[in-house]
Amino acid sequence: MNLSILEILLSFFSGFLLTAFFTFFVILVAKKFNIIDSPRDRHKHKKPTPLLGGIAIGLSFILIILFFIIFTDRFPDEYINLKQFTGIIISTIILMIGGFLDDKYNLKPKYQILFPIIAIISIISFGIGIDYISNPLSGGIIGLGDIKIHIGNFLGSPAIITLYADIFTFFWLLGMSYTTKLLDGIDGLVSGITGIGFLILGFLSLTSIVHQPDTAFLCFILAGCFLGFLIFNFPPAKIFLGESGSIISGFLLGTVAIVAGGKIATTLLILAIPVFDTLYVIVSRIYNKKSPFSGDRRHLHYRLDNMGFSNKQILLFMYLFTLIIGLSSLVFDGKLKLIAFLGIFGISILLMLVGKKRI
Repeated sequence: MNLSILEILLSFFSGFLLTAFFTFFVILVAKKFNIIDSPRDRHKHKKPTPLLGGIAIGLSFILIILFFIIFTDRFPDEYINLKQFTGIIISTIILMIGGFLDDKYNLKPKYQILFPIIAIISIISFGIGIDYISNPLSGGIIGLGDIKIHIGNFLGSPAIITLYADIFTFFWLLGMSYTTKLLDGIDGLVSGITGIGFLILGFLSLTSIVHQPDTAFLCFILAGCFLGFLIFNFPPAKIFLGESGSIISGFLLGTVAIVAGGKIATTLLILAIPVFDTLYVIVSRIYNKKSPFSGDRRHLHYRLDNMGFSNKQILLFMYLFTLIIGLSSLVFDGKLKLIAFLGIFGISILLMLVGKKRI
């Protein structure tokens, strides 16, 4: 089943319009119940701003998926079955609940991380995992499914732990989730990059080599959801993603990368600078004997801010870089992706050395 231009537009604008609609009402709800982010020293916003943006995105995504599952034959398909869709929906709900609680009660990091962990275990339990990774040097694959442990039955199906695959999947999704969580420092950054990321994965799924039109349909729905939210999140933001939105962004990108035929390398390229930036920040915080989840101005976007760039200029740089690298991944093979990844690593190191103002 191919994907027409009309279906691409339908998938994108269903996510775009519904999320924009829900975001408007979530802003009202957040204000009514005082779920607000007040300005702090390292933040640029000057007035209290509603949180809970992830609720609008997650709710829109779930309702659209349920609509297509119930009323059309688009989902499930050969690449994403009903069991896997169930896992994605349940995991998204878990992250929405955890995000709501954190936005409302400002949970400590040791409690915040419980919800992503539960969501990831849920995803793995419903059969979504990385069974192999491509070897960029030889062109072959590295299998991760050699060791299987049968632990009983779950919903009428055998429950099996695939040791290496499940461990790799767990840390892949946790890493993606915390990359976007820690990146969420200026208006529009995470929602814009995530939207672009899903557009790239969508078009990659339409190429003749991959040819997964239904996976592309899913990607365009998610791209629409995040870019529909961006209308309200672009600076000056009327609402923030909040804990649920910042975690859901990376979590869903990482999950779709798995179900889209293991597009791990492509997703890493799309998030290359954020990934290296996050690693740098975590290591530097630990080196300075601070919690890796503490707030400071070590991130690249803060360094660019220190150099005098405006929020919109920083966003333009990050959006363009993500778009260019993402588009290049559509034509790069494994070796070229590895070279590009290493090149971005070098660029990231240089960028992280600029604007080095201690806060």
